[in-house]
Amino acid sequence: MNEFITTYTKKHIQPLSPKAEDIDIKDISHALSLMVRANGHFSEFYSVCQHCVHCCEEALYRDFDKKTALMCLLHDASEAYIADIIRPVKEHIPDYFKIEKCIQDVVYSKFIGYIPNKNEYEPVVNIDNCLLYHEFLHFTGEKIYEEEPIMFSKPEFKFVPFFEAEKKFMTLFKLLS
Repeated sequence: MNEFITTYTKKHIQPLSPKAEDIDIKDISHALSLMVRANGHFSEFYSVCQHCVHCCEEALYRDFDKKTALMCLLHDASEAYIADIIRPVKEHIPDYFKIEKCIQDVVYSKFIGYIPNKNEYEPVVNIDNCLLYHEFLHFTGEKIYEEEPIMFSKPEFKFVPFFEAEKKFMTLFKLLS
């Protein structure tokens, strides 16, 4: 059995022991542009890539520095290599968190130059949760937190063809890196 996956750019990456040279931003943007948020339970296709772009744009609207905005853009990059599992299930699979963190650490080391500490990463978590709230409110009408987080940007929660989402992701990546 192979211990690797073949990526969009034809690289072989071992998700359990990723190497920086096997991580490619084109693989990340492409794969995330084809992955649906909420395990497909929104009323229309809305990609992980769009979510990452909106998180990045929110960071920029909040006047965070380029590195924080880039962390927001890349915060779900591990999903390009291991997919995603919905939050209520993910919490019960501890090895998933270890694998996810291992890949994210390699991604951040490669594209940001270091692994962010908890304080540096806190704005990313806050923005991710803010977007999650507003995405669910838009697509399902459900308020997933009692208190509505303030959104500074005005993301369009609508279907975007994968190649457009991928292009926007790459444009932001080039601007911020």
